[in-house]
Amino acid sequence: MTNTSAAAGAPSAPASEAPQPRPRRRQRVAVIGAGASGLTAVKACLEEGLDVVCYERTDVLGGLWRYTDTVERGRACVMRSTVINSSKELSAFSDFPPDARLPNYMHNTLMARYIEDYGRQCGAVDKVLLRHEVAEVKPSTPDCDRWTLRVRRLDAGDEFVEEWDAVMVCTGHHAQPLWPRFKGLGDEHGEGRVFSGRVMHAQDYRKPRGFEDRKVLVVGVGNSAGDLAVELGGVAEQVSVRASPVIAFSVFWGSMLP
Repeated sequence: MTNTSAAAGAPSAPASEAPQPRPRRRQRVAVIGAGASGLTAVKACLEEGLDVVCYERTDVLGGLWRYTDTVERGRACVMRSTVINSSKELSAFSDFPPDARLPNYMHNTLMARYIEDYGRQCGAVDKVLLRHEVAEVKPSTPDCDRWTLRVRRLDAGDEFVEEWDAVMVCTGHHAQPLWPRFKGLGDEHGEGRVFSGRVMHAQDYRKPRGFEDRKVLVVGVGNSAGDLAVELGGVAEQVSVRASPVIAFSVFWGSMLP
């Protein structure tokens, strides 16, 4: 039988000329925020071989664990005296045990340093751009398989636009203050307020100075409320803590609610 697909005796094409598969493009991922969740997100991307960049609008790593005297809207931080309320073993990254010499319950300065040390040892810090604020995130395509970010360079005072395959938002949930609504308090701007005393959110609190010999009511039973009550208890005439039973149950026994 005659082979009609090629001339008899014709040399076959060299293997090097055979069609080669196109190399797969590395997926590009933008991470917003360089706190504990942001740095672990960068680490996970690096382990998967992804092309990752992390944008952090402040000049430091560590997120809310970095205390600052300056009150900046949209930026949360711990109080000067804050000590983490879970042990270092319980709070640790699974692949980066804290130094055995550290106290079991770490002050916020030690916690911030631990988070930064973790980012350095896993290589995440090298992917962080400090003083870069993400101003806008929007889909680039109708099916949202690409994303466009508008980023501000805060030191340079300019902006640029980049496209990414995915975006990981790691900015936490403490940046925007939550104001309770009840009669006489008004809104966060004071509109409709009947109470004549000073009203402030925990996010705006930094130091106990100015609360000497005052009667203070702390509304809430969360971590911030506890830190506030302890700090102010040393200078104020009286400190009271109030919260509804529903709030208390949702904070401490949420899974047991019907």
